Amino acid sequence: MTKASRGTWVIDLDGVIWLAGQPIPGATAAIARLRAAGIGVLFATNNALPTVAELIDQLAGVGITAAPEEIVTSAQAAASLLAPGSTAVVCAGGGVVEALRQRGVTVVAEGPADTVVVGLTRAFDFTMLATAATAVHGGARLVGTNEDATYPTPGRLLPGAGALLAAVATAAQTTAEVAGKPHGAIVTLLRQRAPGASLVVGDRPSTDGLLARRLGLPFALVRTGVTPPGVAPTDVEPDVDVADIAAVVAHFLG
Repeated sequence: MTKASRGTWVIDLDGVIWLAGQPIPGATAAIARLRAAGIGVLFATNNALPTVAELIDQLAGVGITAAPEEIVTSAQAAASLLAPGSTAVVCAGGGVVEALRQRGVTVVAEGPADTVVVGLTRAFDFTMLATAATAVHGGARLVGTNEDATYPTPGRLLPGAGALLAAVATAAQTTAEVAGKPHGAIVTLLRQRAPGASLVVGDRPSTDGLLARRLGLPFALVRTGVTPPGVAPTDVEPDVDVADIAAVVAHFLG
């Protein structure tokens, strides 16, 4: 029995379990098979847009039951970098607002503020860009939930939080501190939440793969997200390179 045949698997959501909410075939059964084998599951996502409750509802919608403690987000990682009682301008969605409020951070509409937090949001426009950059010019620290340039959907890759963060950092003439995969803040959260982690499963070597290395774990790459079949992985050489999460489960459980 390999180490990954027990313990807890750290599993990405977008590109592994679903694409823009549409379930990837075999993913639900794969999670059920893991749990039946006594392997824990911790979903770790760089998507800071949804709240934890929304992620639980989305998982339920594809037939996967999850508890709040089984979900770690880049929004939570970003919030962990801010001091309780501080203030933040949010250039992001509801997941970031939720995480900041749970941290005891006051969200303000514009600067002056202690921090500007940037994450994925479909409301991004010139006004939001100007507000965020102005707050940074006024002394706020810039924190990004993640630097993923793209977001996978069934038909195409859409701009990700990293694209928005790059715009704000450029306008603010500064370098952002990034919280999500594969950076230190989310590594710390995952070590706290899953000290018995045994494998990282994801579709993006530059985030999921590097996260695995920083956790000291093997990395299983699936080809259902941003790294399609036939494209050589960069940044990190996966320990397992298969079609989808069902194939990962079959690889380790037979």
